[in-house]
Amino acid sequence: LLNSPLTSQCPREPREDPARNELISRSLESAQQCLLQQDYGTAFVHYLLVLNLAPVLKDFARESFRFTLFKWADELDSLGRIQDLFDCYEQAVELFPTDEVIVNSMGEHLFRMGFRDEAAAHFHKALKLRPDFPEAKENFYRVANWLVERWHFLMLNDHGRNRKYQLAIQRAVQEGCSTVLDIGTGTGILGMCAKKAGAREVYACELSKTMYELACEVVSANGMADSIRILHMKSLEMEIPKDIPTRVSLVVTETVDAGLLGEGIIESLIHAWKHLLLPPPVKPQSAPSQTGRVIPGGATVFGMAVECQEIRRHHRLCVSAVGGLDLEAVREIRSPVSCSVDADESAEPYTTERLSRLPGGFTALTGPCRMLDIDFNNVQELESLCSRKVMRLRVPVTQEGVVDALAVWFQLHLDQENSISTGPQENTCWEQAIYPVQSLAHCSVKRNDELLLEVSCRDAYLRLCCVAIVRDGQMFHLDSMEEEDYSTVALPNPEVDLCSALASLQTRHDTVSNMFTLECSEIALLNNVNYHNSFRMAVEKLLTSLRSSREMQASEVSSSEPFYMLDVSEGFSVLSLLTARLGQDSGSSLVQAYSSVEKDQHQALLRLLAQSNGVEESALQFWLSHVEDDSAVLQRPASEKLWSAIVLDCIETCGLIRQRLMEKATLARCLLEDGGRIFPERIVIHGLLVESDTLLQESAVQGTDPTLGFNIAPFINQFTVPVHVFLDLSTLECTHLSDPVELFTLDLMNSSANYISRGIRVRVSAPGKVTAVPFWYQIYLDADLTVTTFSQDSHWKQAAVVLQCPLVVNTGDWVQLTIQLHKSSISITAVREEAVTADDATAEEEPVPMDHPQGGLC
Repeated sequence: LLNSPLTSQCPREPREDPARNELISRSLESAQQCLLQQDYGTAFVHYLLVLNLAPVLKDFARESFRFTLFKWADELDSLGRIQDLFDCYEQAVELFPTDEVIVNSMGEHLFRMGFRDEAAAHFHKALKLRPDFPEAKENFYRVANWLVERWHFLMLNDHGRNRKYQLAIQRAVQEGCSTVLDIGTGTGILGMCAKKAGAREVYACELSKTMYELACEVVSANGMADSIRILHMKSLEMEIPKDIPTRVSLVVTETVDAGLLGEGIIESLIHAWKHLLLPPPVKPQSAPSQTGRVIPGGATVFGMAVECQEIRRHHRLCVSAVGGLDLEAVREIRSPVSCSVDADESAEPYTTERLSRLPGGFTALTGPCRMLDIDFNNVQELESLCSRKVMRLRVPVTQEGVVDALAVWFQLHLDQENSISTGPQENTCWEQAIYPVQSLAHCSVKRNDELLLEVSCRDAYLRLCCVAIVRDGQMFHLDSMEEEDYSTVALPNPEVDLCSALASLQTRHDTVSNMFTLECSEIALLNNVNYHNSFRMAVEKLLTSLRSSREMQASEVSSSEPFYMLDVSEGFSVLSLLTARLGQDSGSSLVQAYSSVEKDQHQALLRLLAQSNGVEESALQFWLSHVEDDSAVLQRPASEKLWSAIVLDCIETCGLIRQRLMEKATLARCLLEDGGRIFPERIVIHGLLVESDTLLQESAVQGTDPTLGFNIAPFINQFTVPVHVFLDLSTLECTHLSDPVELFTLDLMNSSANYISRGIRVRVSAPGKVTAVPFWYQIYLDADLTVTTFSQDSHWKQAAVVLQCPLVVNTGDWVQLTIQLHKSSISITAVREEAVTADDATAEEEPVPMDHPQGGLC
C-alpha cells in the first residue's frame, strides 16, 4: 500500500455521496503519507475514519491497518499512555472482531501489564478464531495456568474427593437443605451435585471470568441452565435480594489452598453467615430448611518439623563462596516466604510442595502435631480467629537433625461421616504448605528437645513460626540463638518485650543492613556452586584467549583497554561481579563489567559483595543507568566499543526456553568484538520416553466416563496444555521407556547451525505406553565446559511434552519423534514405527534450517 496510490487500486462503494467518497479517498491518501513519515498516531486516526465510513475496504486495508496499530501501540507503550493504548485496541477489535492477529496482540499487551486473566482470554479467543495460529498457541500455553489452573484437572481426577463431597451434599439436601449457594464454583460440579440431590434452588458464584464462562457452558450442557443461577462476582459482593432472593440453607465451597485459609475462606464464610445464610440451629431439633450450615463443616490443621536439603537451598544461603567470590560479608539472605514479625508486608507466609516428590526426600524431626481446629459452622469462632492471641505450642523432637521447615496439612471435615486429608502420605490433589525456618544459624535439634511454635491467623492466613528450641530447661531463640532460662520466658511480659525491642533497635541497626531478600529460585542459583565455578573457568579461558589476541595486535589495540562484559540475566546474578573479580586477579587488562539488575536491593547486595571481595567500585557498573531505553538493553558499551562477553539468560526456572532468546542472540552477536563470546554458546536439549499417569492426571480430565455423572471433561479439557513445567524428573512417578537422547540444539554463536525442525528415532527399552517426553538442557558455556539443568543442585526444573495420543510400545520398537521450535516454544509429536531396517535404525531426518528473517530465529 505504501508503494502505490491506494485509491487507484482499492474497491469503492457506489458513488451515491460524492463528498463522502472524497473524504474517504483523501483520508486514505493521508494515512499513506503519515505512514511514510512514521506518524503512526495520525495514520491510525485516518484509518479509523476510513474503515468506519467504508467497511467494504476492511479486507483490502487489513494489513496496513494492523501495521499502523502495532507501531502506534508500541509508541504509546513507551510513553506510558496505557489507557490510550487499550482504547486503540478496543477500537481495532470493534472494527475487526474476528482478526486473530489483533486479538492476540492485545493479549500480549495485557499480559505485559499484568492483566493475566484477561490476556489469557484473548489468546484463547485468537486460537478459537484460528486453531493453527502459532503465536497465539505459544502465548496461550504460557499463560494457561492462570486461565484454568492445573489443580482443576487434579481435583476432577480425584475420584475419592469428588465422591465424598457428593455424599455430604446429598445428605444435607436429604435432611432438608433445599436452597444452596456454591461459593467459588469453578466448573460448577458442587452446585450440580446439589441440584441432582434434589435442592429446590441452587446459586453459584465465580470471580474468574474464564471459569465463570466455563461453568455456564458445563451447567448448560448438563441440562441445568434453568435451575442453577451462576453469578460472575465474589461472594463478598453478593446482596439479598439484589443477587439472590432469600437466604440459603446450605453453603458449599472448596475455597481452600494448601495452607487451608489462603483463598479467603474465613472472610467469605463470615460474610455468608451474616448476609447470605440462614442462622445456625439453636436447638438440635431445629428444622434444617429453616437453619443454615456449611460444607465443609470444619477442619483440623496438622504440622511437623522436617529436614530437607531441597527446601533449605531455596530459602537460605547455604554456601560461603561461589566461583571465587567470598559471600561471608552477607549476614543473611532469605526468601520472601516468611512468618517472622519483621518480614516484609509483601512476604508470603508459606509456599507449597508435594513432600513425597521433593528431590532428595525429607526427614520428619517431630511427629504430626495438632495445630488448630476450626468450626466453619460457628460464626463467632470464625470472627475471633484473626483476633485471637498468638498460641504457643511445644512440640517434642523425635529425630536429630536440622529444622529446615514446618510442613502443614489439614483434614477437611465435610460432615460427620465424610472427611478428606491432605497429608503427605495421601494420594490427593493437594500439596502441603511449607513454612521455611530462616534463622540466623542452623536450627539443629536433638532427641528430647522441644520446638516452641507460634500459631496465629493474622491477615486471614494461617501463620506458623518456629521461634525457639527448648533443651534441658534452657531456651535458645532462633533469631539470635541466645540462651536463657526457659522459666523466665514461659509467660511473656509485654513491658519487658517492649523495652527489649527498643534496646535492640540500636544494636541491630548495622547488622540488619546486611540482610537481603531474594526470590527462591535466585537463592537456589546462588547456592549452585558447580554452575558458578564452571562459569568462572569459561570466562578465564575467554580472557586468556582475548589477551593473547591483543598481544599479537599490540600496535592496533591499547593494552590498557578493558574487556567489556554485560550480564543481562533475569533477576539477581553475581556473574558480572565474578567477571570483574577475575579481571582484577589477572593483574593485566581489567574487565569493565555491567550488570542489568534493576532492584535497589539487588544492586546493594552486589556493591557489598564487590567491596568485601576487593573489587573496585568502577569495575562493576549497573547497565540500566547507562541506557536511555530499558527495553533496548542490548547495545554497545560505548559508541566505538564492542562487548567481549555477553551473558544471556536462556532457560526459565520452570524448564522452558526464554522467549525471544534467539532474537536476542542474533543482536548480541552483532555487538561482540572479534573473539568475543555469548555465554552460553550452545544449548542441547535432551529427553526420553516415559509412561506417567501423574502427568496425564495433571494435564486433562481422564477417562470417558462422566465425572459424578456430569459431562465436564470436554469443556475443561479444551484448556489442556501439552507442555508441563516445574517438574522434578528425579522424583516424578513414571517408567522410563528409553535411554536419554539428544532432541535439539540451539547454537547462539553460529546461526548457520540452527534449524526449526528435526526428526529422530528413539529405541524403546521397556514395554509400556508412551505418555510424555520429559526434557532438560545441557548448557555449553564453551566447547568443553557444560552444566545441566537436570542435577540435584540445579535451580532449574524440568519440563515435559504430554502426547495427545499415548503410544503402546514393546521393547525393541522404534518411535519417530519430530521436534519443532517456533520462537521459543517446543512441540513434539511421536509415531511408533512398525518396521525399521538396520540401515534406518541410526538414521535421522535432515533438520529443517531456520529461516533467518522469520520470527527472529537465526
